[in-house]
Amino acid sequence: MAEEPQVIYVLRIIFEIIWMILRLNLEIIKALFRVVVPQDRKDVTGDIVLVTGAGHGMGREIATRFGKLGAKVVCVDINSKGNEETVSLIKKNKGEAYAYICDVTDRAAVMQLAEKVEKDVGQVDILVNNAGIMPCKPVLKQTEKEIRATMEINVNGNLWMIQAFLPAMLDRNSGHIVAMSSMAGKMGLRNLVPYCGSKYAVRGIMESLAVELHEDPRNTNGIKFTTICPYIVNTGLCHNPRIRFEAVMKTVDPGDAADQIVDAVLREYHEITIPSDMYYSNKVFNLFPPSAGMILTDFIGTGLDPHE
Repeated sequence: MAEEPQVIYVLRIIFEIIWMILRLNLEIIKALFRVVVPQDRKDVTGDIVLVTGAGHGMGREIATRFGKLGAKVVCVDINSKGNEETVSLIKKNKGEAYAYICDVTDRAAVMQLAEKVEKDVGQVDILVNNAGIMPCKPVLKQTEKEIRATMEINVNGNLWMIQAFLPAMLDRNSGHIVAMSSMAGKMGLRNLVPYCGSKYAVRGIMESLAVELHEDPRNTNGIKFTTICPYIVNTGLCHNPRIRFEAVMKTVDPGDAADQIVDAVLREYHEITIPSDMYYSNKVFNLFPPSAGMILTDFIGTGLDPHE
Protein backbone atom coordinates (compact mmCIF):
# COMPACT_ATOMS: atom_id res chain seq x y z
CA MET A 1 0.00 0.00 0.00
CA ALA A 2 1.42 3.39 -1.03
CA GLU A 3 2.33 5.78 1.76
CA GLU A 4 -0.02 8.73 2.16
CA PRO A 5 1.48 11.99 0.79
CA GLN A 6 2.48 14.42 3.56
CA VAL A 7 0.23 17.19 2.22
CA ILE A 8 -2.81 14.88 2.25
CA TYR A 9 -2.02 13.80 5.82
CA VAL A 10 -1.77 17.43 6.99
CA LEU A 11 -5.02 18.40 5.26
CA ARG A 12 -6.80 15.42 6.77
CA ILE A 13 -5.62 16.33 10.29
CA ILE A 14 -6.73 19.95 9.76
CA PHE A 15 -10.15 18.76 8.63
CA GLU A 16 -10.44 16.44 11.67
CA ILE A 17 -9.55 19.31 14.02
CA ILE A 18 -12.18 21.59 12.45
CA TRP A 19 -14.79 18.81 12.61
CA MET A 20 -13.88 18.09 16.26
CA ILE A 21 -14.25 21.78 17.20
CA LEU A 22 -17.65 21.98 15.51
CA ARG A 23 -18.86 18.86 17.34
CA LEU A 24 -17.48 20.15 20.68
CA ASN A 25 -19.31 23.46 20.27
CA LEU A 26 -22.53 21.65 19.42
CA GLU A 27 -22.31 19.50 22.56
CA ILE A 28 -21.55 22.56 24.71
CA ILE A 29 -24.57 24.37 23.27
CA LYS A 30 -26.77 21.32 23.90
CA ALA A 31 -25.51 21.09 27.50
CA LEU A 32 -26.18 24.79 28.13
CA PHE A 33 -29.64 24.40 26.64
CA ARG A 34 -30.37 21.49 28.99
CA VAL A 35 -29.38 23.64 31.97
CA VAL A 36 -32.22 26.02 31.03
CA VAL A 37 -34.63 23.42 29.63
CA PRO A 38 -34.15 20.07 31.40
CA GLN A 39 -34.76 16.88 29.47
CA ASP A 40 -38.23 15.39 29.87
CA ARG A 41 -38.58 12.59 32.40
CA LYS A 42 -38.89 9.18 30.83
CA ASP A 43 -41.79 6.88 31.64
CA VAL A 44 -40.75 3.78 33.61
CA THR A 45 -44.20 2.20 33.81
CA GLY A 46 -43.69 -1.55 33.46
CA ASP A 47 -39.89 -1.24 33.45
CA ILE A 48 -37.91 -3.60 35.67
CA VAL A 49 -35.81 -1.64 38.17
CA LEU A 50 -33.34 -3.55 40.35
CA VAL A 51 -32.07 -1.82 43.51
CA THR A 52 -29.31 -3.29 45.67
CA GLY A 53 -29.29 -2.45 49.36
CA ALA A 54 -33.07 -2.02 49.13
CA GLY A 55 -33.71 -3.17 52.68
CA HIS A 56 -33.05 0.17 54.35
CA GLY A 57 -31.90 3.77 53.93
CA MET A 58 -31.49 5.25 50.48
CA GLY A 59 -32.12 1.91 48.80
CA ARG A 60 -35.57 1.67 50.34
CA GLU A 61 -36.37 5.31 49.51
CA ILE A 62 -35.37 4.82 45.87
CA ALA A 63 -37.18 1.49 45.53
CA THR A 64 -40.47 2.80 46.91
CA ARG A 65 -40.39 5.81 44.58
CA PHE A 66 -39.88 3.66 41.52
CA GLY A 67 -42.76 1.48 42.75
CA LYS A 68 -45.04 4.52 42.85
CA LEU A 69 -44.03 5.33 39.27
CA GLY A 70 -45.35 1.99 38.07
CA ALA A 71 -42.05 0.15 37.69
CA LYS A 72 -41.59 -3.49 38.65
CA VAL A 73 -39.09 -3.18 41.49
CA VAL A 74 -36.61 -5.96 42.20
CA CYS A 75 -35.38 -5.43 45.76
CA VAL A 76 -32.01 -7.01 46.53
CA ASP A 77 -30.41 -7.07 49.96
CA ILE A 78 -28.49 -9.42 52.24
CA ASN A 79 -30.97 -8.58 55.03
CA SER A 80 -34.14 -10.56 54.32
CA LYS A 81 -36.26 -8.83 56.99
CA GLY A 82 -35.56 -5.30 55.81
CA ASN A 83 -35.89 -6.35 52.19
CA GLU A 84 -39.32 -7.89 52.75
CA GLU A 85 -40.41 -4.74 54.57
CA THR A 86 -39.47 -2.66 51.51
CA VAL A 87 -41.42 -5.00 49.22
CA SER A 88 -44.43 -4.76 51.56
CA LEU A 89 -44.28 -0.94 51.47
CA ILE A 90 -44.28 -0.97 47.68
CA LYS A 91 -47.16 -3.42 47.47
CA LYS A 92 -49.12 -1.44 50.05
CA ASN A 93 -48.99 1.49 47.60
CA LYS A 94 -50.36 -0.74 44.79
CA GLY A 95 -46.88 -1.28 43.35
CA GLU A 96 -45.24 -4.45 42.05
CA ALA A 97 -42.13 -5.68 43.84
CA TYR A 98 -40.00 -8.79 44.27
CA ALA A 99 -37.55 -9.69 47.02
CA TYR A 100 -34.22 -11.44 46.44
CA ILE A 101 -31.52 -12.15 48.99
CA CYS A 102 -27.99 -11.80 47.64
CA ASP A 103 -24.51 -10.95 48.90
CA VAL A 104 -23.21 -8.61 46.19
CA THR A 105 -19.60 -9.45 47.12
CA ASP A 106 -20.18 -13.06 45.98
CA ARG A 107 -19.75 -13.05 42.20
CA ALA A 108 -21.25 -16.52 41.72
CA ALA A 109 -24.31 -15.53 43.77
CA VAL A 110 -24.73 -12.34 41.71
CA MET A 111 -24.60 -14.34 38.45
CA GLN A 112 -27.24 -16.73 39.81
CA LEU A 113 -29.33 -13.71 40.85
CA ALA A 114 -29.26 -12.36 37.28
CA GLU A 115 -30.45 -15.69 35.88
CA LYS A 116 -33.22 -15.99 38.46
CA VAL A 117 -34.47 -12.42 38.03
CA GLU A 118 -34.60 -12.80 34.24
CA LYS A 119 -36.53 -16.06 34.59
CA ASP A 120 -38.94 -14.83 37.29
CA VAL A 121 -39.47 -11.17 36.34
CA GLY A 122 -37.70 -10.38 33.07
CA GLN A 123 -34.64 -8.47 31.85
CA VAL A 124 -33.60 -5.56 34.05
CA ASP A 125 -34.08 -2.12 32.46
CA ILE A 126 -32.55 0.00 35.24
CA LEU A 127 -29.83 -1.28 37.57
CA VAL A 128 -29.29 0.81 40.71
CA ASN A 129 -26.05 -0.16 42.45
CA ASN A 130 -26.80 1.30 45.85
CA ALA A 131 -25.45 -1.25 48.37
CA GLY A 132 -22.60 0.12 50.44
CA ILE A 133 -21.06 0.48 53.90
CA MET A 134 -19.20 3.37 55.55
CA PRO A 135 -16.86 2.61 58.48
CA CYS A 136 -15.94 5.99 59.94
CA LYS A 137 -12.70 6.21 61.92
CA PRO A 138 -9.03 7.14 61.33
CA VAL A 139 -7.40 4.86 58.76
CA LEU A 140 -4.92 3.43 61.28
CA LYS A 141 -7.83 2.33 63.47
CA GLN A 142 -9.77 0.61 60.71
CA THR A 143 -9.41 -3.13 60.85
CA GLU A 144 -8.42 -5.33 57.93
CA LYS A 145 -11.94 -6.78 57.98
CA GLU A 146 -13.55 -3.33 57.74
CA ILE A 147 -11.30 -2.21 54.89
CA ARG A 148 -11.76 -5.42 52.92
CA ALA A 149 -15.54 -5.28 53.42
CA THR A 150 -15.64 -1.64 52.26
CA MET A 151 -13.84 -2.50 49.03
CA GLU A 152 -15.74 -5.76 48.45
CA ILE A 153 -19.19 -4.20 48.85
CA ASN A 154 -18.65 -0.67 47.55
CA VAL A 155 -16.37 -1.52 44.60
CA ASN A 156 -16.48 -5.20 43.68
CA GLY A 157 -20.23 -5.34 44.28
CA ASN A 158 -20.65 -2.75 41.53
CA LEU A 159 -18.41 -4.70 39.15
CA TRP A 160 -20.15 -8.05 39.71
CA MET A 161 -23.59 -6.50 39.17
CA ILE A 162 -22.41 -4.81 35.98
CA GLN A 163 -20.93 -8.05 34.68
CA ALA A 164 -24.17 -9.85 35.48
CA PHE A 165 -26.70 -7.42 33.99
CA LEU A 166 -24.83 -5.48 31.28
CA PRO A 167 -24.71 -8.35 28.72
CA ALA A 168 -28.51 -8.42 28.33
CA MET A 169 -28.55 -4.62 27.98
CA LEU A 170 -25.92 -4.86 25.24
CA ASP A 171 -27.90 -7.54 23.40
CA ARG A 172 -30.93 -5.26 23.09
CA ASN A 173 -29.02 -1.92 23.16
CA SER A 174 -31.21 -0.68 25.99
CA GLY A 175 -30.69 -0.16 29.70
CA HIS A 176 -29.60 2.23 32.41
CA ILE A 177 -26.91 1.70 35.05
CA VAL A 178 -26.98 3.90 38.14
CA ALA A 179 -24.14 4.03 40.68
CA MET A 180 -24.14 5.56 44.14
CA SER A 181 -20.84 7.34 44.56
CA SER A 182 -20.60 10.23 47.04
CA MET A 183 -19.14 13.69 47.56
CA ALA A 184 -16.52 11.53 49.31
CA GLY A 185 -15.80 10.28 45.79
CA LYS A 186 -14.94 13.83 44.73
CA MET A 187 -12.92 15.06 47.72
CA GLY A 188 -10.93 13.49 50.54
CA LEU A 189 -12.48 13.47 54.02
CA ARG A 190 -11.03 12.72 57.42
CA ASN A 191 -12.04 9.39 59.02
CA LEU A 192 -13.19 8.06 55.64
CA VAL A 193 -9.97 7.10 53.86
CA PRO A 194 -11.04 3.61 52.64
CA TYR A 195 -14.60 4.81 51.99
CA CYS A 196 -13.35 7.78 49.93
CA GLY A 197 -11.13 5.40 47.97
CA SER A 198 -14.08 3.13 47.25
CA LYS A 199 -16.31 5.99 46.11
CA TYR A 200 -13.59 7.47 43.88
CA ALA A 201 -13.38 3.96 42.42
CA VAL A 202 -17.13 3.91 41.71
CA ARG A 203 -16.83 7.12 39.71
CA GLY A 204 -13.85 5.69 37.86
CA ILE A 205 -15.77 2.52 37.03
CA MET A 206 -18.70 4.49 35.64
CA GLU A 207 -16.56 6.92 33.63
CA SER A 208 -14.41 4.18 32.10
CA LEU A 209 -17.43 1.97 31.41
CA ALA A 210 -19.04 4.82 29.45
CA VAL A 211 -15.83 5.22 27.42
CA GLU A 212 -15.56 1.48 26.83
CA LEU A 213 -19.10 1.28 25.46
CA HIS A 214 -18.60 4.44 23.42
CA GLU A 215 -15.66 2.77 21.67
CA ASP A 216 -17.46 -0.56 21.27
CA PRO A 217 -18.07 -1.35 17.57
CA ARG A 218 -21.66 -2.26 18.38
CA ASN A 219 -24.35 0.40 18.70
CA THR A 220 -24.53 1.09 22.45
CA ASN A 221 -26.25 4.50 22.39
CA GLY A 222 -29.32 3.02 24.09
CA ILE A 223 -27.43 2.29 27.32
CA LYS A 224 -27.35 5.19 29.79
CA PHE A 225 -25.23 5.87 32.87
CA THR A 226 -25.93 7.99 35.93
CA THR A 227 -23.53 8.55 38.84
CA ILE A 228 -24.94 9.99 42.07
CA CYS A 229 -22.72 11.94 44.49
CA PRO A 230 -24.68 12.83 47.64
CA TYR A 231 -23.42 14.99 50.48
CA ILE A 232 -24.17 13.91 54.06
CA VAL A 233 -27.57 12.16 53.91
CA ASN A 234 -29.32 11.48 57.20
CA THR A 235 -29.80 7.72 56.68
CA GLY A 236 -28.10 6.44 59.83
CA LEU A 237 -24.69 5.79 58.25
CA CYS A 238 -23.50 9.27 59.26
CA HIS A 239 -23.62 9.08 63.05
CA ASN A 240 -21.46 12.10 63.88
CA PRO A 241 -21.65 14.76 61.16
CA ARG A 242 -19.61 17.89 61.83
CA ILE A 243 -21.01 20.97 60.07
CA ARG A 244 -19.82 24.50 60.82
CA PHE A 245 -22.29 26.43 58.66
CA GLU A 246 -25.51 24.45 59.07
CA ALA A 247 -27.68 27.06 57.38
CA VAL A 248 -25.68 26.60 54.17
CA MET A 249 -24.49 22.96 54.36
CA LYS A 250 -27.07 21.06 56.39
CA THR A 251 -27.51 17.29 56.16
CA VAL A 252 -29.81 16.09 53.40
CA ASP A 253 -33.15 14.45 54.16
CA PRO A 254 -33.30 10.89 52.71
CA GLY A 255 -36.62 11.57 51.03
CA ASP A 256 -35.34 14.72 49.33
CA ALA A 257 -32.21 12.88 48.21
CA ALA A 258 -34.26 10.00 46.79
CA ASP A 259 -36.49 12.44 44.88
CA GLN A 260 -33.42 14.01 43.26
CA ILE A 261 -31.86 10.61 42.48
CA VAL A 262 -34.99 9.27 40.79
CA ASP A 263 -35.41 12.54 38.88
CA ALA A 264 -31.80 12.29 37.65
CA VAL A 265 -32.41 8.75 36.42
CA LEU A 266 -35.66 9.69 34.68
CA ARG A 267 -33.94 12.62 32.95
CA GLU A 268 -30.89 10.44 32.15
CA TYR A 269 -28.38 12.83 33.72
CA HIS A 270 -24.78 11.61 33.52
CA GLU A 271 -23.77 12.76 37.01
CA ILE A 272 -25.35 14.78 39.80
CA THR A 273 -24.39 15.95 43.25
CA ILE A 274 -26.85 16.37 46.09
CA PRO A 275 -27.25 19.30 46.71
CA SER A 276 -26.84 20.24 43.04
CA ASP A 277 -24.75 23.38 43.68
CA MET A 278 -21.91 21.20 44.98
CA TYR A 279 -21.31 20.00 41.42
CA TYR A 280 -19.99 23.45 40.50
CA SER A 281 -18.44 24.41 43.85
CA ASN A 282 -16.37 21.20 43.75
CA LYS A 283 -15.04 22.09 40.29
CA VAL A 284 -14.00 25.53 41.59
CA PHE A 285 -12.41 23.91 44.68
CA ASN A 286 -10.28 21.67 42.44
CA LEU A 287 -8.79 24.71 40.69
CA PHE A 288 -6.86 25.58 43.86
CA PRO A 289 -3.46 24.09 44.72
CA PRO A 290 -3.59 21.39 47.44
CA SER A 291 -2.28 23.72 50.15
CA ALA A 292 -4.98 26.29 49.38
CA GLY A 293 -7.57 23.51 49.33
CA MET A 294 -6.57 22.58 52.89
CA ILE A 295 -7.12 26.18 54.00
CA LEU A 296 -10.62 26.13 52.50
CA THR A 297 -11.30 22.76 54.13
CA ASP A 298 -10.27 24.13 57.54
CA PHE A 299 -12.53 27.15 57.10
CA ILE A 300 -15.57 25.18 55.96
CA GLY A 301 -15.11 22.73 58.84
CA THR A 302 -17.41 20.05 57.47
CA GLY A 303 -16.90 16.31 57.80
CA LEU A 304 -17.59 13.26 59.93
CA ASP A 305 -16.24 12.53 63.39
CA PRO A 306 -15.32 8.90 64.10
CA HIS A 307 -17.85 6.35 65.36
CA GLU A 308 -17.91 2.62 66.02
